[in-house]
Amino acid sequence: MKLNNEKDGVVYAVFSYVMWGLTPIYWKLTQHISSGEILAQRVFWSFIFMIVLLFYLKKRNVYVGFVKEIVKKPKLFWSLFLASVLISSNWGIFMWAVIEGKILEASLGQYINPLTSMLIGVIALKEKLSGSQVFAFILAGIGVLILTLHYGVIPWISLSLALTFGFYGLTKKMIKADSTIGLALETMVISPIALVYLIYLMFQSQIQFFDSLSTSLLLMGSGVVTVLPLLFFTMSAQKVTLSMLGILQYISPTLALIVGVFLYNETLTQAHFIAFIFIWSALAIYTFSSVTKRGKKREEHIKSKMRA
Repeated sequence: MKLNNEKDGVVYAVFSYVMWGLTPIYWKLTQHISSGEILAQRVFWSFIFMIVLLFYLKKRNVYVGFVKEIVKKPKLFWSLFLASVLISSNWGIFMWAVIEGKILEASLGQYINPLTSMLIGVIALKEKLSGSQVFAFILAGIGVLILTLHYGVIPWISLSLALTFGFYGLTKKMIKADSTIGLALETMVISPIALVYLIYLMFQSQIQFFDSLSTSLLLMGSGVVTVLPLLFFTMSAQKVTLSMLGILQYISPTLALIVGVFLYNETLTQAHFIAFIFIWSALAIYTFSSVTKRGKKREEHIKSKMRA
């Protein structure tokens, strides 16, 4: 039964990462809409979809309990607000990059995200790195440096995506809630700002939501596109080991890379190729090191239990 559960978990994880990897296709369909409105609509409809989902999953009471806790604890509210700003920024930067034909840079940001999170853990949480992990970080740094020299500027899209998501992960450590409750709370906190912006656009006669039925459906669907892969990911996280999830997570940026090059004809230059080789090598070393480290900890845990 455990094996079947793990197999189901892998299937859920693959579904979630494939969906995330193919989202550039969806955002390309919205390129006739201003990036600001897409982001505001995405936040608003994600919140609406999350509320419906919480009722379906029968987590309404848990959600209400967290809302009451937020009211009583200002520190928790500001942690949630910061998490909301970071994830909204991440969404906005990614969508803008896709619409502007910079999917390769966006996929690079997703690739280096685990390594950025590792660095944040060292600085903020005083986590220790193994020699191989330090080597992996140096390789990734060389990859980013190659692109910097190629473009003549720092690849800010890639780094911004990695940093916003890395710090988002850090703030999430302060909010002890599962993914569905957490996203509902985060979108709830930022939704009033999104709604005010949409009302402003309406009064300025600049809102595009009502331009056509297809535009309205695309913007409403942005909530589903945001939440559905997260739901599959949550289902997988309960059944699959973290090391397996760590390996599967590279499906998403790899698909985005393929979509950018083969579907939207973005140019994979020699500099891109060399940089990606360094970063892929870094990720291979990092993943192998993490899996080995977890395996050793598991063995030590089993041995200590047997001694007891």
